[in-house]
Parts: sequence; C-alpha cells; structure tokens
Amino acid sequence: MVQQVNQTVTEQRNAKSSHLDRLTVREIVTLMNEEDQTVAVSVNGALPQISDAAEAVVEAMTRGGRLFYIGAGTSGRLGVLDASECPPTFGVEPELVNGIIAGGEIAIRAAVENAEDDEAAGVRAIADVVRAGDVVVGITASGTAPYVIGAIREANRLGLLTIGISCNRDTQLSAVVKYPIEVPVGPEIITGSTRLKAGTAQKMVLNMISTTVMIQMGKVYGNLMVNVQATNKKLRDRTVRIIQEATGTNEETARRVGMEAKGDARVAILMLMFNVSREKALDALVQVNDHFGNAVKQLEQAQ
Repeated sequence: MVQQVNQTVTEQRNAKSSHLDRLTVREIVTLMNEEDQTVAVSVNGALPQISDAAEAVVEAMTRGGRLFYIGAGTSGRLGVLDASECPPTFGVEPELVNGIIAGGEIAIRAAVENAEDDEAAGVRAIADVVRAGDVVVGITASGTAPYVIGAIREANRLGLLTIGISCNRDTQLSAVVKYPIEVPVGPEIITGSTRLKAGTAQKMVLNMISTTVMIQMGKVYGNLMVNVQATNKKLRDRTVRIIQEATGTNEETARRVGMEAKGDARVAILMLMFNVSREKALDALVQVNDHFGNAVKQLEQAQ
C-alpha cells in the first residue's frame, strides 16, 4: 500500500513546539538543540543498514562503478554537497561521486518545488548518465518523492545497485531499493520543514557512506587525509603537516619533499618512508589502483 504524504511522521506536528512563535530566542535555540540531539540516536538505530549499504558501494566502486546521489530540494542539495566534497578531500576524479537534483543546477540555489513530483524526469536523469556497475542512492525525507522513486525504478530496470535514504518507516522508497536506510527522526519543530532534523540525519548518513567508502578504497592513511588536493595555502600547509605526521620528519624536509612530489602527499610520504624516487612511488600507487595502504605494504615487502 502506497503511503500518503500526510501520513508520514515528518509531516506531523511536534507537540513540543506547538507554541513555537511565542518562545524567546533562547527558548527556540534550546528546543532546536534538544531535538537535534535525538538525530544521532536515530542514526545509531540505522547503523546496520548503513554498514550494509556502504560495503555494497565499496564492492561496486572497487570494480569500477561510480556513485550517484539523487534527490529533490534539501535532500538533493545534500547529495550534491557530499559529492562535490569528495574530490578535494579524497583526491578522486569528479566523475566518481555525482549529485543529481530535481530541477537541475538552478535548484541548488533556488527552490523548484514542483520538480520532485516529476517521476518521468527522475527516470530520464538516471537513464542519461549511468552505466553498468554504477550505484544509485535515492534521498527523500518523506520516502515518497516521485522524482526519486522514478530514478530508482529506472536504476533497478538497468540492473544497478540501489540504496534509499529516508526519514520515515516503511517508506515507498525503501520498498523499491535493494538497501533501504530509514532514519525516523520524528516531527520537525516547524511542521514539515525537513531541512531541520531530517536534513541533519541525511547529512550524517551521507558522510558515513562516502567517508567509509573512501577509507576502504585506500584514500586515507591512519586518520590522515593523504589524498587531499593542495589547491590553496591552507591545504598546502596541511599537506606539509600530513607528511610530517606520517613520517616523523621535520617541517623543512616535509616541505622540500612535498615540492619534489609536486604537492602529492602520498608520493612524498612513500619517498620518505622507503627512500625511493618520485617515479617509484608513483609506480607503486599505480600498481595497487591508488590504494595508499596497499602501496605501503608493497614497498615494505620489496625491501
């Protein structure tokens, strides 16, 4: 049975905020903070589902698949945000993680409210960009957005791995994906404003999926962001600190070898750890598909 929008918990009124417009500023922010504290508890309840989904994404991407987030409104913007942060953080190609939002790029900055009702547009959005082996993650707080449901159905038809992130129980989205993730956060303090707790929950889940996947794919060493792209002064300085932390060398050496490695912290670390040339460090990374931890193991075994 298809769940109606007005039956979803995210659309119900929150008794704690029934007199929200009469509260003082301090009372409003206190209530918001109290409600936000329940989000992490809700996410905790979904950890088994999040783990299963993340493991499936790792497997697919290890085989050459790409990751696509698709959503409308706040959900779509959060997907675009997570996708856009993967290249600078983990040094991956921009095409590896992608965000698609109903209404197109203009919807990132301005509301295109009717876009989420266009199921056919969701079908087209996926059909136009995916290929065999890709993963499609549908994001909709209510779990009912036709645009997202259409996209997931098309992805299923094409034989792709599908994941759904919603903030209600037993949603329409969960019924059509292989890996459903439900984080029921309850009614918002402003009725139906799912940019609040639901948005926070979705952001947390997306952080977990993308970060876990990148760690498993060797884009992190220990807890160091070795694949960071040094595109400004702050990040160039961070790269030097990462090289120092990973190798125990001093700042002067880290900066010099970092320059020899052309700003690639991974290469600089390998050069210092194993006293090898830039070319040999690069070759080690190529041989293990840029998995930094495996490159370390390979060079250890070669010594």
